Amino acid sequence: MRHCPGQPGRFFALVQQYTGASQTQIGMACGWSQGKISDIERGASEVKHLAKFEEIAAGLNLPDPARIILGLAPRKPSGRESHQHGIPQRDTPLALQSPHPSSLLNLNAGDEQEDDDQVRRRTFVGLTGTAMLNAVLADTPSDASRLTVEPFAPVLAMQPGGPPDEGLHEKPDIGSLTAAVATVWAQFSAGRYSDLAKTLPPLLARLNAACLALDDEPQSRAFMLCAEAHRVAALGLLKLDDQGLAYLAADRSMRAAEASGDPLTVGASATTITATLMSGGHFPTAITAASAYAERLDHDMPAHTPESLSVYGAVLLRGAEAAARAGKRETASDLLGEADETARRLGVDGNLRNTSFGPTNAKLYRVNLTVALGDAGSAVDTARKVGPGMIPTTERKATFLVDTARAFLQWGKHANAYIALRAAEETAHEEVAGRPSVHQVVRDLVTSAPPSVRRDAEQLATQIGVAR
Repeated sequence: MRHCPGQPGRFFALVQQYTGASQTQIGMACGWSQGKISDIERGASEVKHLAKFEEIAAGLNLPDPARIILGLAPRKPSGRESHQHGIPQRDTPLALQSPHPSSLLNLNAGDEQEDDDQVRRRTFVGLTGTAMLNAVLADTPSDASRLTVEPFAPVLAMQPGGPPDEGLHEKPDIGSLTAAVATVWAQFSAGRYSDLAKTLPPLLARLNAACLALDDEPQSRAFMLCAEAHRVAALGLLKLDDQGLAYLAADRSMRAAEASGDPLTVGASATTITATLMSGGHFPTAITAASAYAERLDHDMPAHTPESLSVYGAVLLRGAEAAARAGKRETASDLLGEADETARRLGVDGNLRNTSFGPTNAKLYRVNLTVALGDAGSAVDTARKVGPGMIPTTERKATFLVDTARAFLQWGKHANAYIALRAAEETAHEEVAGRPSVHQVVRDLVTSAPPSVRRDAEQLATQIGVAR
């Protein structure tokens, strides 16, 4: 790593700002004088040698991820190491470490009388961790916000100029196609949208070819896989705010699902149809579609299974989301109540049929819905009841944190909103850096935050490439 002049000074300044430590305390921890810390902060002195960065890392008890960012080898400390020179602790240890996301939600339990600076000092080290150190030491902003959807266009439009036709003329292998569809779902669930943009377009072309080349039961299976792959394509394109291509992908997902003859595949594709209708503001049609597909699935299933309950509940949640966005509180409450009952019948959190449906996901939707209805306090109260360890996918965890940030911002708690966004970025970088809708949340935070928070919000905006 290239050590740039002045950067350790920025880091020391942040340590003082967020932990309340003085230059003397930082110097004692690192074995340096207060004057040296002051000179480094003012830019009058530079830190050039790895041995000095080692003294910083050891004195501040930085964990391995932070040591690596500083260009140092990881070091697992033993339980017998002395901490007598460490900076005195406040409410959290100084060691930079990623927190359990639930700690964010405890910020508001008793902080009504605290100002933003107190909240940030108390939680900075525990909640931002390596992401903040990255922001301090990064040379350039991330390029994750420049994700491109263009490779999807020709394959979804069935036009020339799509992905290379490698393997398109070979006999389709259902086993390999099944594994490939599982891979793209794993990429989506992990929030790796840049990987998805590379992997998925050629897979869509292979699946389209397989549906034409096969017949009988293998063809039905190919249609099911094609529906699932186009479904994840639509969801990924919605994340990246391309409504036109998302509509195409959702339509092709439903066409393939109907051709497969599998009720669960049709129901799963219905969740994507509803999502794309919502993205275009077609809320009444989205509500009607969700209700109709849920009723159809309930009718088509002689006895519900865990998979069918997961799909049924996911369709209901999409309908409730559409109702909330339309301001139809009673309809949203009814659909959400039915989804809660379905989750209770299912009894476990999981990701059957790639729905992420379960009791916890129902709570996550309740957070999203109450924010949409303008009930920020209720949203945070609901969020406090969520056990983040039970959220089945990284994408859902990061989305939950972004929704929580929206709730805090709506409530006027800017420091908490900033911390939630930082935690989301650390959980799934591209969920924050790659999504235009999240960029807007960051812009809103920068615009409305008091000076004590605005500087950090501007730093986050720069790091993830927000255009202002």
